[in-house]
Amino acid sequence: MRLLGVVSASAALVLGVASNAMACTIRDFSAKAECDAKGKGVISVTDVDPTGVTAEVSVFLENNGADERLVGTQTIKDSTAKGVTVTFSENWKPNAEYRIHVTAKGYVDEDIKPNLVTPAEACKKNSDNPPPPASETPKPSDKPSTPADTDTPTPTPSESESTSPAPAGDGNAPAPEGDSNLAETGADSNTPVITGVAAAFLAVGGGAIYYGTRRRGTSSR
Repeated sequence: MRLLGVVSASAALVLGVASNAMACTIRDFSAKAECDAKGKGVISVTDVDPTGVTAEVSVFLENNGADERLVGTQTIKDSTAKGVTVTFSENWKPNAEYRIHVTAKGYVDEDIKPNLVTPAEACKKNSDNPPPPASETPKPSDKPSTPADTDTPTPTPSESESTSPAPAGDGNAPAPEGDSNLAETGADSNTPVITGVAAAFLAVGGGAIYYGTRRRGTSSR
């Protein structure tokens, strides 16, 4: 019986130690400052507690040993030994100091030690729209280019385009009165005929007058 009691006490001690070893502790939590894929700063906190105890994580920016502002608070649920990570968007500056406090009711209520100090180099923002690659210069073709078709008839200018414009003032302006009369009389090709007919009429008339005058003289005697 005494031996059985010793064995039972030893088993209880071992189970108690094992249970304490698996319980949620501050050592299950870690933090680091990173840059995301877009080049923005974030603070990541990871919980590797295998028991899945719910924990609340708060991040504070420190200034001369005091809290300057609260960055944010998030809750971690169903953690595993592989780890569950939460991230806080924070445009952190180089060598800045942050305090991370963890609260797991009945298990943890303390800070991660030591405080988180950010890297000496800030995140570099990536361009959302990178410039397109330079286009390649087209290579000249080895084949000679086909000459343009020369059989196409040349368009003939229209009548209005080909007709030369008349000089201003020649078409509608009336000619001087004296010049008009001279042009009408001097330029007629029938003038010699008219002149000859008139001379004939004058000769006949003159002969008739002479003959009549002579006949009257004869009858008076």
